[in-house]
Amino acid sequence: MIAVTSETSPLAHNPDYMEAFYMDDYIGGRYSSTSGVGGAVLSLAFGAKVFADFLDGAAAEDKTALEKDIRKNPALLDALIGVYERNAQEYPSTAILPYSQALSRFPAHLQQADMESNGKSVNRDGGKIDYVTGPVIFGEPGTNGQHSFYQLLHQGTNIIPLQFIAFQENQTGKDVVIEDSTSQVKLCANVVAQIVAFACGKDDADPNKAFAGNRPSSLIYGKQLTPKTLGALLSHFENKIMFQGFVWNVNSFDQEGVQLGKKLAKAVLSNNMEAALAEYAGLLIK
Repeated sequence: MIAVTSETSPLAHNPDYMEAFYMDDYIGGRYSSTSGVGGAVLSLAFGAKVFADFLDGAAAEDKTALEKDIRKNPALLDALIGVYERNAQEYPSTAILPYSQALSRFPAHLQQADMESNGKSVNRDGGKIDYVTGPVIFGEPGTNGQHSFYQLLHQGTNIIPLQFIAFQENQTGKDVVIEDSTSQVKLCANVVAQIVAFACGKDDADPNKAFAGNRPSSLIYGKQLTPKTLGALLSHFENKIMFQGFVWNVNSFDQEGVQLGKKLAKAVLSNNMEAALAEYAGLLIK
């Protein structure tokens, strides 16, 4: 066994582990994929080259995020669009819709990355914020979502901005032909169809079959999902979150809301219900 931890951790020099890999203590878990945390796991699971390619993609996107020209900085552009949708248009949520089964858990990762980072109501100076900050993030692989929550996205009373992710080629490099086209072509056709449907809607004499349209969306479209592409994709969203944190003037790198629940749970587990209730009562008084 190996340990990935901080150098001050009890695990750092534990003889029960073959080796310990250290990470800086200022790296939050949601930003640790490109640190020793991701490095140890990905390298053992897929090989060192896969992790190196992953890092190359992330580094290239980080470099792009330094561009001062907003038209050449997709993460900054994406961030400002998101701020406009959240603060000017007052949309409460954003849906992440990857049309790739390999990214089935990517929306869940972004839930943590975004909501844990910018779900704040106090600014960096400790002052109360009088405007809305981070949106609720959710999502599923595209065709799964089409047969479930897309109904609300198309015809629900709330407008929810959509972020599609799609690729020209299958990530395995192999594909099957079904009715004169490959499954990947069909997947991409679904992406285009959904974007058009959300944007344009459909008139119908039957109100139940009418679609208002005017649902905003963006598309990240790549040639193929590879370790390098995945690294760039992850970096894009991490930089987007960072830029939005700057605009909202919040600290995107702490998570005090997570710590409170842990503290109360420890009190309950130690049968110290009085301490837990006292903590809760203190919160109510404040």
